[in-house]
Amino acid sequence: SKPENQKGLVDTIVAGESRGDRIGKRIVLPRTFPGGDRDMQRRLLDAMAIVQRWGKPDYFITMTCNPYWEEITHNLMPGQLPQDRPDLVTRVYKAKQRDMMDLLSKGKHFGEVAAYVHVTEFQKRGLPHEHILLIMKTNSKLASPDDYDRVISAEIPDKEKHPVLHDLVVKHM
Repeated sequence: SKPENQKGLVDTIVAGESRGDRIGKRIVLPRTFPGGDRDMQRRLLDAMAIVQRWGKPDYFITMTCNPYWEEITHNLMPGQLPQDRPDLVTRVYKAKQRDMMDLLSKGKHFGEVAAYVHVTEFQKRGLPHEHILLIMKTNSKLASPDDYDRVISAEIPDKEKHPVLHDLVVKHM
């Protein structure tokens, strides 16, 4: 008789399976498991249905986490770095993300929102960032170059207030 821990391996070889990625128990995650294949498929279909119903997005907004936000740095113990407290970073980010979504949807920062879709992703170093698509109601859609100029701007940072940023931007122009 074979030892129990080798039985599965021998059974797999006898069955003719030679690919390592197909060995082992197959587990099907429920749709409710966040980040699973079925959850992501459902979210994709939901997003596509929203676009079919409300039209193409008018705004694509990215929000990134800054590990040196005051709410994070003031709650670190002496000697701690933000990466030592992923719980704190995540809580502060989530609160700011909720505030941002409230500002955009309920606060009507860009006008009346018909529908929106957003997703939180994590960067290689573990910091969260948000991708947000806004679909505006007809009366709030961007229709002319002047409309775009009212909401989008790019400026060189003030040399007196932000000398490091100013030099960095000018250096890369």
